[in-house]
Amino acid sequence: MNPNFLQTPIEYLKGVGPNRADLLKKELGIFTFQDLLNLFPNRYLDRTQYYKIKDLQRNSADVQVIGRITHLKTVDQKRGKRLVATFKDTNGMMELIWFRGHKWIKENLKLNETYVAFGKTTFYNGTFSMPHPDLELLEKHQSKLRSALQPIYPSTEKLSNSGITNRVLSGLMEQLFLELKKSFVETLSPEILEELQLMPKSKAILNIHFPENGEELAKATYRLKFEELFFIQLQLLIKNLVHKSKIKGYPFTTIGTNFNSFYMEHLPFDLTGAQKRVIKEIRNDLGSNAQMNRLLQGDVGSGKTIVALLSMLIAIDNGFQACLMAPTEILSVQHYAGLCELCKPLKISISILTGSTKTSIRREIHESLENGQLNILIGTHALLEDKVKFKNLGLAIIDEQHRFGVAQRSKLWHKNKYPPHILVMTATPIPRTLAMSVYGDLDISVIDELPPGRKDIKTVHRYDSNRLRVFKFIKDQTDLGRQVYIVYPLIQESEMLDYKDLMDGYESISREFGQPQYQISIVHGKMKPADKEFEMNRFIKGETQIMVATTVIEVGVNVPNASVMVIESAERFGLSQLHQLRGRVGRGAEQSYCILMTSHKLSADAKTRLETMTGTSDGFEIAEVDLKLRGPGDIMGTQQSGVLNLRIADIVKDTHILKIARSYARQTLEKDPSLMLPKNSAIKNTYGQIAKYRNIWNYIS
Repeated sequence: MNPNFLQTPIEYLKGVGPNRADLLKKELGIFTFQDLLNLFPNRYLDRTQYYKIKDLQRNSADVQVIGRITHLKTVDQKRGKRLVATFKDTNGMMELIWFRGHKWIKENLKLNETYVAFGKTTFYNGTFSMPHPDLELLEKHQSKLRSALQPIYPSTEKLSNSGITNRVLSGLMEQLFLELKKSFVETLSPEILEELQLMPKSKAILNIHFPENGEELAKATYRLKFEELFFIQLQLLIKNLVHKSKIKGYPFTTIGTNFNSFYMEHLPFDLTGAQKRVIKEIRNDLGSNAQMNRLLQGDVGSGKTIVALLSMLIAIDNGFQACLMAPTEILSVQHYAGLCELCKPLKISISILTGSTKTSIRREIHESLENGQLNILIGTHALLEDKVKFKNLGLAIIDEQHRFGVAQRSKLWHKNKYPPHILVMTATPIPRTLAMSVYGDLDISVIDELPPGRKDIKTVHRYDSNRLRVFKFIKDQTDLGRQVYIVYPLIQESEMLDYKDLMDGYESISREFGQPQYQISIVHGKMKPADKEFEMNRFIKGETQIMVATTVIEVGVNVPNASVMVIESAERFGLSQLHQLRGRVGRGAEQSYCILMTSHKLSADAKTRLETMTGTSDGFEIAEVDLKLRGPGDIMGTQQSGVLNLRIADIVKDTHILKIARSYARQTLEKDPSLMLPKNSAIKNTYGQIAKYRNIWNYIS
């Protein structure tokens, strides 16, 4: 079959026409034969069983009955009329009812012919009735290309109201198969089909729409899910290979004085095995001729900063500059303070550039960047300004990268003749399946162990009725010289409500923890940046014992003396946010605590989130639960979800298929990087269509 035939506009399919085509385009995004073919059913109804009227049960299930219409009448009712047909089989009688479309139905129904009626039944006054049944002459029913399992297709209210019912969609699909003559080009290699015992393409696509039975449907579904995920992974892996072969990076061949002296003499603690492994992976990348493009994942407190610094020291030892970009000023300042402290023994110049940097200092920074005197520049989005020019930027590190858009990140690339090496860091653990799909073109490093001696944070769930006991615990902790965070939700849609919650909470805490014995900081979004900074600094310096805040402290405050995190209305937070907030404590040597406060009214999801938080501190385990609860689109944000608009596979439920698909895509490319071997011709042809139509399913058939 000519693949271009599948690109035929949908209006040319018999039974569609311009009006229906317009609706199909607007409501379901169906523009071509291909799009209709890839409209996969949501579910299937079992049409294997035919019921006798006397055996019907009062359970409003979908049933199928064979009988004859013996009589038709119109009955008046409060609003309008209803059309009622008497429907009989060998030993019973029921009614078929229509509330609209009477004229068309009367003209088309044939009395005393044998029909198959399908639909939900109701029972009233001792008689079963079936409103708006799906009716078909038995002879036609038996001759059609149909299966025992009837597909139910995605639809919308507008389609149903316009007469494009599930039956119409099934009819269009049948017409399409008749025109296509059931022949489809194979997309996978004979080797993959044989090794995984996959159903051939033609059989799979036929059985997904018209399954012979449950077993064949399961095989067809597996085959098509594998195919979708295989080609996504192939795309991502090829992108990575092309990146490595085409995009040249500066080879950092020297591991010099700065790196060695810091590693041997000035490391403040022993590195974990995971940190050593990750540094080795980064060193290998930096030493090659290709540009590094690596994602570094590590839970809160796993020691990503040291890894970032050692990577920057390699760049400096090779005569290059490095920069670290963070999403907020607070986080930038914290990185700056931390790196200045670590680099004291080394002769390295470090500066910080943010929105509030004074003009005179900006000029000095711009000058020392361009003449190469400045080794490391830390900052916010301010680093992306056109005025910021490096002499030779060799390494760019981006922290919490999901907060930066693609366009913003690419600006860093154009600061040089060659793009710098890129290291992207995140403390938001990304489930492995999601990382493979969204960041499949990046190399991924994971720091999956915490530094030794770090105590687990004790996490408990308390109801509002326990508040006095919680206040008593806070007093005990502050008496020991510790500090406490009390955090309130911040959800854009209800800003006024959130502000009220925060202020009410602040007042009750101020009454409970009165001056002069207790000092309290308050930080929220309505404050001026300077006031926010002032309050934050009071807490960081230990001048206040309690910080009442909205989620502005989710990322970026490092106070080792803070050992208690109280999260108010914890049921209103997402799992990853709860985990990030908990990571603000447990940074010192003392035992730390996280208290999740909620009302007694909790949804099932909220209970799962709270149980997960009290049950584990493993960020990756938490991320997996979060993925199951929220789905991939929500976790990655809209700008990342393009690759996740899957037609048949489900990234959460089909993890095992995804892993197999990625492994086969990798094996294929390892043995045949250009897909030139005859056995891979089907894969090559299919992959070639990707560029043409830009939609994974536009070429898979």
